[in-house]
Amino acid sequence: MINSAITRRFFKELAAMLGMHINVITVTGKQYIGKFEGYDDKSLSLCLSDVKDNEGKAYHKVFIYGHNIAEVIEVEQPFNLKALAERLEKVFPQKGAVKILEEAGMILVFNKIKVTEKGVEGEGPLAERVKRIYEEFVEESKKQSK
Repeated sequence: MINSAITRRFFKELAAMLGMHINVITVTGKQYIGKFEGYDDKSLSLCLSDVKDNEGKAYHKVFIYGHNIAEVIEVEQPFNLKALAERLEKVFPQKGAVKILEEAGMILVFNKIKVTEKGVEGEGPLAERVKRIYEEFVEESKKQSK
């Protein structure tokens, strides 16, 4: 039972990196940095796009078989949904006004404004206020990661 919970958590962490840039180091020491597009949960093989290797060669797509992988390193910091939700809760302190749906990768504000790492969906003055907060948050996050 414990083993299956650990396995689920491992694959949840792996899935959270989908769409991000990762560095894959093979057992022979070769490195590939690219956008993590997918994986096979049986063999742990990975698919990367827009890839560069440690010799500077560029590839459109690379599949790396699991038995060749020594390390997988997250290069890009994930979007901090929790921190954005906390900021929104300071502006909208009403109980239940801001709900974070981590599995869906989104925040709901007043059950009608949807916020994801890609932006804000909704209309009206309330949505405009949420968009401004989102844009400030994204700009601050970019400055911190530099």
